[in-house]
Amino acid sequence: MKADPAVQRRLLDLAEVDAELARVTHRRRTLPEIAEIANAEQQVRTKQDALVAVETTLGDLDRDLKRQETEIDQVRARADRDRKLMQSGSVGAKQLTDLEHELATIQRRQGVLEDDLLELMERREAVEADTSFARVELDKARQSLEDAAGRRDAALADLEAVETRRTSDRAVMAKGFPDDLLKLYDRQREQRGIGAAVFQSRRCGACRIELDRSALAKVKEAAADEVVRCEECGAILVRVAEPSAGA
Repeated sequence: MKADPAVQRRLLDLAEVDAELARVTHRRRTLPEIAEIANAEQQVRTKQDALVAVETTLGDLDRDLKRQETEIDQVRARADRDRKLMQSGSVGAKQLTDLEHELATIQRRQGVLEDDLLELMERREAVEADTSFARVELDKARQSLEDAAGRRDAALADLEAVETRRTSDRAVMAKGFPDDLLKLYDRQREQRGIGAAVFQSRRCGACRIELDRSALAKVKEAAADEVVRCEECGAILVRVAEPSAGA
């Protein structure tokens, strides 16, 4: 295949655009915010589970407190009834004795119930503090997730802008190449990632391998307008002037 040496050199500009587009694609897949978001989402789920657990415990304690208060009210009502009977003067000596025993028992029972109620209230206070803490932690986790998502979206927007601009640049540049040369370049780029690279100091700029003597001789013997390719990776070798020794 033949192509004007100046046209071949422009392949390097096209290769640089394609390399930048490839970097954009790689960057989009490997944004650190992606891993950060995955971790933040896991943290949100963990904090949500923790909040549900303490809220469930708090609900159970509220029900226990209500039952305890109801039972205490019932015991107090029974004690009040017994006192009224004892004070009424309408009961006999035996019944009075029985009421005194019953009232003593009720008072002991009331004392136990009130102690239990106090313990439940202390437990509820602690769990309520845990619930408040869990809500704060969940809010923090959600904010972290929101922040990471915002940074990801901003980074993606920047990448999208670069991709749009460079894709447009590439479309303009591609019009300056013969169809057969562009097809060869694109096919090589799709297969190996790099379509064309500079050839300098006996080395292919794509695979970075130094050509052996035989391959080097073929390159040097090729006409300036001959399209030559690396025998190792297949990239189009764009020959440029070697820097002079005194430069």
